[in-house]
Amino acid sequence: MTKTQTRATRRRSDISRWVGWTALLVLGAGLAWGSALRAQEVKMIKTHGYSFYGDLSYPADYPHFNYVNPDAPKGGEISISTLGTFDSMNPYSRKGRGGALSTMMYESLLGEGTANEAAPADVYGEAYCLLCESLEYPETKDWVVFYMRKDARFSTGDPVTAHDIAFSHNLLLDQGLQSYADAVRKLIPKVEVIDDYTIKFYFTEGISRRSLIDQVGVVPAWSKKWFEESGARLDESRLETSPGSGPYMIEDVDVNRRIVYKRNPDYWGKDLPFNVGRNNFDRIRIEYFGDENSAFEAFKAGEYTYRNEGNSKQWATAYEFPKVKAGYVVKEEIADGSPPAPSGIVFNLGRDVLKDKRVREAVSLAFNFEWTNESLQYGLFKQRASFTQDTPLMAMGKPEGAELAFLQSLGDVVPPELINEDVRMPHTSRAARLRDRSNARKAGKLLDEAGWAVGSDGQRRNSDGTPLKLTFLLNSSGSATLSAVVQNFMSNLNNMGIDGVLEKVDSSQYTLRERDRDYDLVFDSYAAFLGTGTGLMQRYGSEAAEFSLFNPAGLASPLVDAIIDASLQAQTTEEESATLMALDRALRYEFIMIPVWYNDSYWTAYYDMYEHPEEQPAYGLGYIDWWWYNAEKHEALKAAGALR
Repeated sequence: MTKTQTRATRRRSDISRWVGWTALLVLGAGLAWGSALRAQEVKMIKTHGYSFYGDLSYPADYPHFNYVNPDAPKGGEISISTLGTFDSMNPYSRKGRGGALSTMMYESLLGEGTANEAAPADVYGEAYCLLCESLEYPETKDWVVFYMRKDARFSTGDPVTAHDIAFSHNLLLDQGLQSYADAVRKLIPKVEVIDDYTIKFYFTEGISRRSLIDQVGVVPAWSKKWFEESGARLDESRLETSPGSGPYMIEDVDVNRRIVYKRNPDYWGKDLPFNVGRNNFDRIRIEYFGDENSAFEAFKAGEYTYRNEGNSKQWATAYEFPKVKAGYVVKEEIADGSPPAPSGIVFNLGRDVLKDKRVREAVSLAFNFEWTNESLQYGLFKQRASFTQDTPLMAMGKPEGAELAFLQSLGDVVPPELINEDVRMPHTSRAARLRDRSNARKAGKLLDEAGWAVGSDGQRRNSDGTPLKLTFLLNSSGSATLSAVVQNFMSNLNNMGIDGVLEKVDSSQYTLRERDRDYDLVFDSYAAFLGTGTGLMQRYGSEAAEFSLFNPAGLASPLVDAIIDASLQAQTTEEESATLMALDRALRYEFIMIPVWYNDSYWTAYYDMYEHPEEQPAYGLGYIDWWWYNAEKHEALKAAGALR
């Protein structure tokens, strides 16, 4: 069985528990919510965790997550790298560039993993109490009450109370991202502090109950006292940070060079079952580099000790240096059970020229995956087609069964071709040469039909004489391989008569321009999904399309909106699966990006002093979260001269 088949089988067994948990990505939709249910006597649920369907894998008395080593030693340092610059330690502001892992000091009522990984990482869509000890809600999910732990403390020693949770919730509404604030106000009309350690959230009548309890449960807990005394704002760029309640706190910040986090020796929650076998390093150090080459050379020299490799050329050719051959550095592929991120060349649909799907189709034909994979990426990747790649929710062929019935129920918003034609698949190209002549001819016909004729100078212009020009925004600190891929893609565009301009800018400019959507084309990602949730509206919905940072194409599709709205009303996993398969089909039909490649494994390299469980969980790598340090191995590396 292949890795891909193994992942699909594993997902198939877990799909019934997936509820699309997307922390802090919420967008409401006015939906009918089953008046018949409200007419019945409402059942009350009090529990130690939450999933939409109520089926938790871990019982209330669980000792630890199944995948951790409960006896993992504490100590040592793990050091990693990142590219670019930073000028702020406040990642919640649109201004400035936040430092790496600058959210990790903060906890929430329902716990999360380190570095944006799930916790637990072996199940889908389940959340367990961290700052809370239990939560209570009616079966109708009209509200939720969290009962907080009275021993939770900020790093200052101050207690974490319900007042801090309410303050944090309101701070995000007043000073957070506009799309987030607008959505939450519609969904959550009231928050009530019942006492110092009890808080209640009320949910708007007549809307879907998806992603409400889990959303309020993962708001970061900030210190009300600190913000009021300091006068700091959430929407300002600053290096000073508010105290958190998490296991780590800041030790040192050297702007644009490094950030060091240290374990809080007085961390209140170290013995909770949620944390057993986790947070094992004394220090986490992040080194900043201006480009990938300097970062890799620094790893070889031992300036940092753990590396996630994303460059196929380096993975294929550069890990033959002496420390690898001597066994001092481990090169390891670890299976990735998470669905691959839908990455690709994203079209800015706000540009008039790209609103014509024929133009987008023509532009896509300039990308030659087969040549790119063989010539630049050593044949290490697979071509992505779907937003739910290699999962049971991946649309195939023409719609059938429950998916077909669902699409037919939506009426005229569904174009006939979505039902009558096979799902969109990426085009194929010849691997022998970059420019596939057959695809170039197809592209030419599409551009002719769209009104972009070729002039005597070989350039395409419309009837007004305006040349067809497209600008591709690229981060100059990114990988050399990605740069080569884009340059070859742009070469094919130019051969089609399109004036393709590649703009490489530094990290700060890239961040600003991406936020302002100042590009025609950009290499970016959307979120994969295996379950429904109101976060789908934030990513793919129309309401915030003009300004959402999570929708780089600016997709605004009545078809997609209708599918998401219906998915949020699903009451069974079967209904949910049908709607999400239809969503994958519709997103591929709307054609917001050129899908590129994916990898079903993590490429890791690290100095041989780190260890991890033999059986890794399906949905996380956990090198910061549940790996650990072996002091004897570290001393052996030093004795051998592999590390200073």
